[in-house]
Amino acid sequence: MDAATGAVLFQIRSEELAAPASMSKLMTLALLFKAIKAGQIKPSDEFVMSENAWRKGGAPSGTSAMMVPVNTKARVDELIQGIAVQSGNDAAMSVAEGISGSEAAFAKLMTEEARRIGMSKSMFANATGLSNPDHLMTARDLAILARHLISEYPDQYAVFGQKEFLYRKHKFYNRNPLLNLGIGVDGLKTGHTAEAGYGLVASAVQDGKRLIVVVMGLENENQRRDEASRILEWGFKSFNTVRVFDDGEVIGQARVWGGQRWYVPLSSKGDVTLSLPKSPANQRLSAAIVYKAPLKPPVKKGDQVAVLRLSSSSSAQSEFPLYATEDVEKGGIVRQGLDSLVLMALRRLAL
Repeated sequence: MDAATGAVLFQIRSEELAAPASMSKLMTLALLFKAIKAGQIKPSDEFVMSENAWRKGGAPSGTSAMMVPVNTKARVDELIQGIAVQSGNDAAMSVAEGISGSEAAFAKLMTEEARRIGMSKSMFANATGLSNPDHLMTARDLAILARHLISEYPDQYAVFGQKEFLYRKHKFYNRNPLLNLGIGVDGLKTGHTAEAGYGLVASAVQDGKRLIVVVMGLENENQRRDEASRILEWGFKSFNTVRVFDDGEVIGQARVWGGQRWYVPLSSKGDVTLSLPKSPANQRLSAAIVYKAPLKPPVKKGDQVAVLRLSSSSSAQSEFPLYATEDVEKGGIVRQGLDSLVLMALRRLAL
């Protein structure tokens, strides 16, 4: 996936639901980052390691753990590292209980957040990714989640590239096998259970271009490493990033029904780019501006009022939000009345 546009450059069975193992902890962290960004939680806050979290995800569980002692407190910033670097199940459960009171309640939040950010199929039963028939994700949804973390929480994202973490004399090393390969990888998360096999969500940057790769259900660690690195290197070698519109450039205009003015200019926030295959060299581009509904005043500068859909003869469709660049207030009674009549006529013609 191209991280800038969300365009899928290559996929095999990307819509199939499968056990994600610890890769689903990315959603646990996404909800924690969201709470921090909203000011509801501070990195210096502390969560208790309950006996439930300790027994199911800590030292007694025999699974990957941050080794927080039972009934002690750990800082939120420590728990973040314990999840991102060590993949601690105890840390993930402690976060879930600290935010929602119980892991079950937190899992409902995870599924709700998934739908909100465009993950259409994934469903969550816990905060850890430990095997559960009701805890499933798709490769596409994992890529969407990784892109969300990269774009929405840039201040927190660096933790996924952190190579080691020291906690109470326990030194943990990041399990992401691509971090040390010199191919620009700076995150995100591995996963492994007997049911899920070996999986990885990774992101890398080369020459300013960021790609996201997801592999699931592989047989061993070496296959996971080799497959993910091969796909990333293929993506960087095979695609160019083409800038179609500049940040703030007027891309089109929207009809304002009943407004003081008939039209309002539209622009994007940030450059509009496409990932195009290097071969063939000549690509036919198509573009369309799609409106959510007939636009009525008042329209405020910065309101999202449409979506730009771009595609090429050899690439999937990408969407970019378009925003009003000016305010448009309500027009006079005559203008509003005439526009209402025109809209009614258009609706009847569409029936």
